[in-house]
Amino acid sequence: MVWRRVGLGLGLTIGAGVAVQARINGALGERLHDGVAAAVISFGTGLAALLVAVAVSGRLRAGLRQVRRSVATRELRPWQLLGGLCGAAFVASQGLTVAALGVTAFTVAVVAGQVVSSLVVDRLGLGPSGRTPVTARRMGGAGLAVVAVLLAGSSGSGPAGAGGAMTVIREVPASLLIVLPALAGIGLAWQQAVNGQVGTVGGPIAATLINFGLGLAALVLIEAVVLTRAGWPSEFPTEPWLYVGGIIGVTFIALGVLVVRWIGVLLLGLTSVAGQLLASVFLDWLTPTGAGLSPAALLGCAVTLVAVVVAAARSGEPVSR
Repeated sequence: MVWRRVGLGLGLTIGAGVAVQARINGALGERLHDGVAAAVISFGTGLAALLVAVAVSGRLRAGLRQVRRSVATRELRPWQLLGGLCGAAFVASQGLTVAALGVTAFTVAVVAGQVVSSLVVDRLGLGPSGRTPVTARRMGGAGLAVVAVLLAGSSGSGPAGAGGAMTVIREVPASLLIVLPALAGIGLAWQQAVNGQVGTVGGPIAATLINFGLGLAALVLIEAVVLTRAGWPSEFPTEPWLYVGGIIGVTFIALGVLVVRWIGVLLLGLTSVAGQLLASVFLDWLTPTGAGLSPAALLGCAVTLVAVVVAAARSGEPVSR
């Protein structure tokens, strides 16, 4: 019970960190006119910090060696190391869509995808907490989350990038652009599950390092294609705060590796939602983007919070471990 409460509290912290990172990476992508480049920078700075930590810590290096041995003995499957691909998609979607949609609508879309995907991931027992039954409450919460993303995406049918978003998405309607963070949210549940499995073997930093290394490799390949068509950004912004998204990402991914063991994939996703939504509404109110804080986004936020309460309510089913 104690660890469950600690996990719920840390979930709020993780969620707030996700919202802050989304605003930072969205702003960087807007300034560079290249959301993928912003994601590369975010993953690159995070990976650099992790490599420094591993270089000075023998315990962390031992964790990486344990992961390698576990893959060799098939205790871990190679596909369980691929969570970074979903993380890369998530961070890229931040840089591509937040400036156009606003943090609140972006968060609602991510949450909807994450809640629905978490049902499947928990039911299959892919995370370290074991298999969790799909109950009527969880199904109801997932259904409400889908309604919430439809509401958030209905804020306007005109071009999503009217506030100066990147050229690649300038003519995409918000109702279609919101699909990107929804798909990224679907991947997040699987990422949390497999990272949790890796963290059980090698520790949270080892899991996070593998996540960032693989994600960065994927993003660099994508950015290479982008650069052949669009060229290098004309200039890089000088504000230091635009480059701390990766450090924030390291923090909440490492925390997630721990917390998923205590409360499962669905509850980790749901408890982080409250922190994401509250922080995103505050950020959109304090420093609005071109999308602003629309009534539809606020309504979607409220419906998502109801979905969290419904799906997170304990109904007494045992969890197999």
